[in-house]
Amino acid sequence: MKMRLALASLVVLMGISLGAASVAQTMTTSQANEVKQAEERFAAADKNADGKLTLEEAKAGMPRIASSFSKIDVEKKGYVTLDQIKAMILKK
Repeated sequence: MKMRLALASLVVLMGISLGAASVAQTMTTSQANEVKQAEERFAAADKNADGKLTLEEAKAGMPRIASSFSKIDVEKKGYVTLDQIKAMILKK
């Protein structure tokens, strides 16, 4: 019984690993480059380093993000995160 449980756990873990690899492989080279560039620009634009980009910070450091700010900030929190920007890039 313990052997079955161990084997089942291993199969599940392998599935998770393969799933993550699958997602990574679906990102195009262009998207990967855009994500890397977004990470660098986000870090520079996030002046107070809180992990959130306000519209003012976006206007100053990421004008394309500023022009799409309301589309990215769907919850109307007044800021966007790097994860939200990455998700937008991957939807293209």
